Amino acid sequence: QVQLVGSGGGLVQPGGSLRLSCATSRRIFIAYAMGWYRQAPGKQRDFVAIISLNGGAVYADPVKGRFTNSRDNAKNTVYLQMNDLKPEDTAVYYCSAYQKHAGTDWGQGTQITGSS
Repeated sequence: QVQLVGSGGGLVQPGGSLRLSCATSRRIFIAYAMGWYRQAPGKQRDFVAIISLNGGAVYADPVKGRFTNSRDNAKNTVYLQMNDLKPEDTAVYYCSAYQKHAGTDWGQGTQITGSS
C-alpha cells in the first residue's frame, strides 16, 4: 500500500509563496516518480508537476517558472515550492506517486487558497 502524507497548504496573498511537502516510505520513494496534481472547485484534477527517480522534473505550462518540484532523498520527501502565486492557483493539491506497472496513487490533498 502506498501512503503519501502531504502538508503545507494554507492561505496566501497574490505574489506570495508556499511550500508543500509529501512524505512517503523509503520503498515507495526509491521506486516511484513523485508529483503533484490540483483540482479547483468544479473542475477536473489537473497535472501540475512530476519528478523522476533521477531528479528530472516536468511542469504544466501554467506553473512553469514559478513552481519547483524537488526530492529529498534523505527524508523520502518531495516538495513543491510555489512562488508568485496567483488567484488561479487556488485548488486542492494532491501529492502523487507513479510507477508504470502500478499506476498512480494519491495523497489526501491539501488546500491552497489565494486571498485578495
